[in-house]
Amino acid sequence: MRFSPRRLGARFVALVRADFAGVRAGFIALLISSGGDLVAGITLGSITGTLAALPGLLVLVPAAIGMRGNVFGALGSRLGTQIHAGTFRLSRRVHTEFGQNVAGAILSSFSISAVLAVLAKAMSSLFGLKETITIADFLVISVVGAILASIIVLVLTVSVAAFCANRSLDLDNVAAPIVTAAGDMVTLPSLFLATYLVGYRYVTPIIAIACALIALVCAVIGYRAKGLPILRRIMVESLPILAAAGAVDVLAGLTIEKRFQSFLAFPALLVLVPPFLEDSGSLGAILSARISTKLHLGTLGERRAPWRTAPEDIMLIYAYAVPVFVFLGLSSTVVAHIVGKASPGALNMLGVSLIAGFFATTGAVIVGYYAAVATYQFGLDPDNHGIPIVTSSLDLLGAASLILAIVILGLA
Repeated sequence: MRFSPRRLGARFVALVRADFAGVRAGFIALLISSGGDLVAGITLGSITGTLAALPGLLVLVPAAIGMRGNVFGALGSRLGTQIHAGTFRLSRRVHTEFGQNVAGAILSSFSISAVLAVLAKAMSSLFGLKETITIADFLVISVVGAILASIIVLVLTVSVAAFCANRSLDLDNVAAPIVTAAGDMVTLPSLFLATYLVGYRYVTPIIAIACALIALVCAVIGYRAKGLPILRRIMVESLPILAAAGAVDVLAGLTIEKRFQSFLAFPALLVLVPPFLEDSGSLGAILSARISTKLHLGTLGERRAPWRTAPEDIMLIYAYAVPVFVFLGLSSTVVAHIVGKASPGALNMLGVSLIAGFFATTGAVIVGYYAAVATYQFGLDPDNHGIPIVTSSLDLLGAASLILAIVILGLA
């Protein structure tokens, strides 16, 4: 079937009119997420001294940030399902449905943090970073940072779920942007605080061993929880895909680390990194969710090209992208000026955001579409598989897009 530009425009307008509230909510959620992640950006731009003193730490940052969103975003989605099913009940008992979901999030968060530390060290060496911090340093920063951040994000996730349940609100519409933004804001300061425990000849290795044991015990408890089927399923299904997503996020960190001098010259560019990666992933996740819904409803031909089966959904993603990346370029410039961080100038910041945003949005369309189709065809749970695939892939593509835009504009 052939589509003319007029017909494509008509379909897009029909989509907006049919679900104006949903389209508006998605845009507001993106802005909320962007605003929250600017706080994470300020933190990243303000610790350039720490990043320079601890080579390789930047490799861990995208993975650590992304993992809090993956773990607790999935928890929010599962609690949302409980609310819709009428089974949501706050409880301190682990054997309850609520307790197993919370325990699964905590155990998987602690376990995967040690895996990220190992991946960061191994892949840094594999891809030619000559000088990095030790594996003990990586373990302490990753696991201690995860413990500090997870406690705060867990409390927030449960509080939001309880608030939505009490007021008959749809948690699915608010959990993802709030939880991921909170995870980003909390994770970076937590990692920074954990850096104060590294560099000690005897203390740091002891803490590292304790962190490794904590992560191992959490994994064993989760995998052997035979009397807690929900907890065991979360661990069995989540950890492999979280590890794969973590490896991709580490590659994103390596991409940025190898261009660290460009970011060191203009810390304002570091302010842009967390919200840019978050919004790139959110755009892909939005498209993936829309395509998944069409697949479940049988309104999307699985063998047809994406531009033929879902042109209005793809147009919506680009429509979201333009104002979002304009906002990021301008707001990161203003924020960097307020906190006294060197910037390449407003026009260059806007140029980096828009050029990189175009590349990243195109990647989001491709990854979001095919991730949804693959998830559907293999019968996987989108809560445990789809979102980590999309967000980690977009972290890598987003990081590469930022570097490419910086090179294009001659800021490297």
